[in-house]
Amino acid sequence: MQINDADKYKEECGIVGVFSNEEINLSSILYSALNSLQHRGQESCGLTYTDGRTIICHKDMGLVNEVFSKNNFNNINGFSAIGHVRYSTFGESTAVNAQPILDEYSFGQIALAHNGNLTNVVKLKKSLENCGLKFNTSTDSEVILKLIEKHYNSSIENTLEIISKHIEGGYAVVLLTKDKLFAMRDCHGIRPLCIGKLRDSYIVSSESCVLDILGYEFIRDVAPGEIIRIDNSGIETISFIKNAICSTCAFEYIYFARIDSKIDGVSVYNSRFKAGELLFKECPADADIVIGVPDSGTCAALGYSKASSIPYTLGFAKNNFIGRSFIKPSQAKREEAVSLKLNIIKENIRGKKVVVIDDSMVRGTTCKKIVSLLKEAGAKEIHYRLASPIIKSPCHLGIDTSSKKELIGSNMTLESIRDFVCVNSLGYISIDGFLNSLGHKKDACLKCFI
Repeated sequence: MQINDADKYKEECGIVGVFSNEEINLSSILYSALNSLQHRGQESCGLTYTDGRTIICHKDMGLVNEVFSKNNFNNINGFSAIGHVRYSTFGESTAVNAQPILDEYSFGQIALAHNGNLTNVVKLKKSLENCGLKFNTSTDSEVILKLIEKHYNSSIENTLEIISKHIEGGYAVVLLTKDKLFAMRDCHGIRPLCIGKLRDSYIVSSESCVLDILGYEFIRDVAPGEIIRIDNSGIETISFIKNAICSTCAFEYIYFARIDSKIDGVSVYNSRFKAGELLFKECPADADIVIGVPDSGTCAALGYSKASSIPYTLGFAKNNFIGRSFIKPSQAKREEAVSLKLNIIKENIRGKKVVVIDDSMVRGTTCKKIVSLLKEAGAKEIHYRLASPIIKSPCHLGIDTSSKKELIGSNMTLESIRDFVCVNSLGYISIDGFLNSLGHKKDACLKCFI
């Protein structure tokens, strides 16, 4: 049975940048890094590198292994590179919108890779077009490049400080010139970005799992509102907003990030496990077994099981060779896609009272399908639990929802949702419970839940 996860929030994008004082083989580094971020975007993949004299860009539609194989990216050597995997939240899913984006100006070449959304992009683009600037893509990422062109002031460093005052929204950006690597993060820290070091080489990445896999030592997260420069003299902060509060997107912990990553000092695995424990305290159930909807519901299910002493067991077999449904960006294409495939392990379900732990519910369609399958498998009772608070509002900071009409939590009461998905009971973790799952970090972007 195929389960389409079209009612999940979609990942943003994944970005990475690497800088070395010595010429290195960039192919293997970028391949491993982008593969490690593949869960954040499956539409397109690209890399841009410099040999110290010029910048070369390669990008295409498809998964990382497909793009690298098709373009024979085996022996790319240079000093610095940036890479990107894309899920489109602004701009069509086409090859021309793939990233990184490379442009050339009077002051030199510059390439950019971007994760997130600019909330004032329409206003900015119109202003830039009125100034005579031409756009080659429909992405908000190119708007940042055109702002650099318009406001260039003696150096990229100075220019980034200027344009950071113009752009609004949630974003993380890496930029490449022929001899420097830059990284910047929005003033609220909504989109993640971290820094690592290996001998004389530096790396910046959307998630810390990339650093672990490549053997880089984690240094720190890029601070909210921080702009950094990496070159032959090392790493330096060139702009910083003092006393900024880091309001990381809640869904980095709930769903987006890999469980082996740390986002702004919080272990993703630990936060999901703790959410499961707190979920039981807030929404207990009398049941025989606890199961988790793979993959991001599994950690919370383990936590729920520990807190409740209800045995955890596997309820689903997942085909790991089927990509997530957001490989197709439009709703129609997602419905057509052969997406996430799950099969019920009937022997574990038949005749049992089951607690199902899921990470979130956006539209309710997937939850309803899962419940139907569990009933067909002979579940005696089904108690559905969500490890995120009720989603009530759309996000315009890089998540693929556009209106409250799409959100079941915005249009139905808890009892109505329970009846819609046809379960014996339904429970969500509270906002306070979610914040407590983050441990010492007490701030996150919670706009989806308000």
